[in-house]
Amino acid sequence: MSPEFPTSGSVRSAAEVNEQIRALWRRAGGTLSAQERLEYELLVVEWAEAIREQVIKAA
Repeated sequence: MSPEFPTSGSVRSAAEVNEQIRALWRRAGGTLSAQERLEYELLVVEWAEAIREQVIKAA
């Protein structure tokens, strides 16, 4: 797995990851290649972990 996309203990905020997801879609022009789809899936997992961390801290 690429070191660019941590799978646990995300150090980036959900907002940062969300912006990277948005940038990926803008670059792709709305259609993801197989490589871009993999990147997107990893980013979504990272975003979900960041959201979960925010909820835990808020509780």
